[in-house]
Amino acid sequence: MSNFIHLIMATLSFANLAIVLLGTIVGIVVGALPGFTATMAIAILIPITYTWDATMALIFLGAIYCGSMYGGSITAILINTPGTAAAAATTIDGFALTKKGRAHEALTQAAVASFWGNMLSVVVLLFFAPSLAKWAFSFGAQERFLLALFGLAIIASLSTKNMLKGLIMGCFGLLIATMGMDPIMGKARFTFGSTYLLGGINLIPAVIGLFSITQVFTSVNDSSEVLHKENITEFKKSKTNLKDLFRYPATYIRASIIGIIIGIIPGTGGDVASYLSHNIGKMFSKDKEYGNGSPEGVAACEAANNAVVGGTLIPTLTLGIPGNATTAILMGGLTLHGLTPGYTLFTSNADTIFPFIFSLFIATILFLIIGLKGAKYFALATLTPRNLLAGTVLLLSTIGSYAMRGNIIDVVVMLVFGVLGYVLKLYKYSIVPIVLGMILGRMAEESLQQALLLNDDSLAAVFRSFLGRPICIVLAIFILLSVAYPIYTEKKKKSVIEEST
Repeated sequence: MSNFIHLIMATLSFANLAIVLLGTIVGIVVGALPGFTATMAIAILIPITYTWDATMALIFLGAIYCGSMYGGSITAILINTPGTAAAAATTIDGFALTKKGRAHEALTQAAVASFWGNMLSVVVLLFFAPSLAKWAFSFGAQERFLLALFGLAIIASLSTKNMLKGLIMGCFGLLIATMGMDPIMGKARFTFGSTYLLGGINLIPAVIGLFSITQVFTSVNDSSEVLHKENITEFKKSKTNLKDLFRYPATYIRASIIGIIIGIIPGTGGDVASYLSHNIGKMFSKDKEYGNGSPEGVAACEAANNAVVGGTLIPTLTLGIPGNATTAILMGGLTLHGLTPGYTLFTSNADTIFPFIFSLFIATILFLIIGLKGAKYFALATLTPRNLLAGTVLLLSTIGSYAMRGNIIDVVVMLVFGVLGYVLKLYKYSIVPIVLGMILGRMAEESLQQALLLNDDSLAAVFRSFLGRPICIVLAIFILLSVAYPIYTEKKKKSVIEEST
C-alpha cells in the first residue's frame, strides 16, 4: 500500500503534471483538426521523447491519446466536421443541437461524457487488465464477424424514415470496403489498374470528404444553414451546474462498458464503439429528439469512444497486442524506452507503468476542465462568417488529408467524397450508412473468410459453430433486437398518428 501511494505521489510531481497538461492540450488540438489523428501526433512526437525519462515520455504520449479522443467532438459538434473518425457518430446529435442554438449544451455534455468514459476505462485498466486481456482471446473469427454485423444493423435504426435508401447507402459503403487487396487471398479487386487503390480507399480522407466538404458545400449554397447571432447569445450567460456531471448516469455507464469491450478486441476502435453505443442508447432513451439533436445522443457516442482508450491499452500493455493503430505506435514508444509489453510490465516496471496509468486519470480531469470552461468560447466559433468558416474548414481538411500519408491523391479522394456526399444530401440520402459500411465491411469480410477457413469452407458449418459459442448467441440476439426495434417503433408511431387522425 505504501508503495502504491509512493507511485501516486511520483505521478503528481511538478514535471509530470506539466507534461500531462502539455500532452492533453496537444491532444485536444490535434483531435479537433480534421485528419490530424492521435496516431499521427504520437508517431511524430515519439522521437522527441527519446532522451526523456521513460515515465515522462509515456505520460506525455498517453495524455495526447486521451486529449485527442475528446478533441474530435469539438468540431464534430460545431461545424459537422469530426476531427477524428471516432467522432463521426457525434455529428448525428451534436451538429443538430448546434443548429438549434444549443452548441454549448452539446459541448458540455461531450466533455462530461468523455470524462466518464475515459475515467471508467482507466479504472478497469488499472484493476482488471490481465484477466480482461485473457477474455479478449475468446473473440474469434465468428465473434468478430457477428460484431461487424451488429454494427451494420445500426443502418436499420438510422434509416427508419426510408429503409431502402439507408440500405442502398450501406451496401455502397460495403462495396467501397471491398476495393483493394483481398485480406485473405491477396488478390487485387476493383483497383481499375490504379496502384493507389491496391490499399483500398483510405477511411480518413473519405470521412473528411463526406462530412467536412459536404458541409462546406451545404453552408455556402444553403442560407438556411446559417446560424444567427440572436440564437446563441445565451452562450455568454450559460453556466455548468454540478448536476450536468451526472445528467445521464445510465448512459455513461452503458456506453463506457461498450467502449471498453470494443477497445479490448484488437482491430476495432472508437468509431465502431460510438455507433454501437448510439444505436443501443436509442433503445433505452426516453428523449424523443434522440438522433435529431439530443444531448443524450452526444453522451452515448462520446462516453463510448473515450472508453476505448483504456480498453485498447489492456491488450497492448498485458499481451503486447495493440488494440488499434494508435496503441501500435504507442507500443513502439514502450520498446524505444526499453520496456517490453506483458504481465511483467506490471511487476518489474511498476515504477514506470503505474505512474503512466495514474497520469491518464489526471489527463481526463484536465480535458474535463478545459472542455467545461471553454465550451461557451468554442460555441462562439459558430458566429464566424459563413464563407470564412467554410474556407477555413476546407483548408484544414485539405491539409489534414494530405498530412495523413503525404499523398496528394488522398486530397482528391476527399474532394470526390465531398461532392458525392453533397449530391446524396440533395436527394435526401444519409451518408452515415456509407461510413458504417466502409468501417465494418472489411472487418466482416476478413472475419467471415477466416471462419470459413477454420470450417472447411462450409458456410453451414460456420453458422452451426455459432450455436456452440455463447458470445455469438448474445451478439445474434442483439442483432435481431437492433433490426426489429426501429421497425417496431416506426410502426407504433404510424398507428398512433392514424388513431389520432
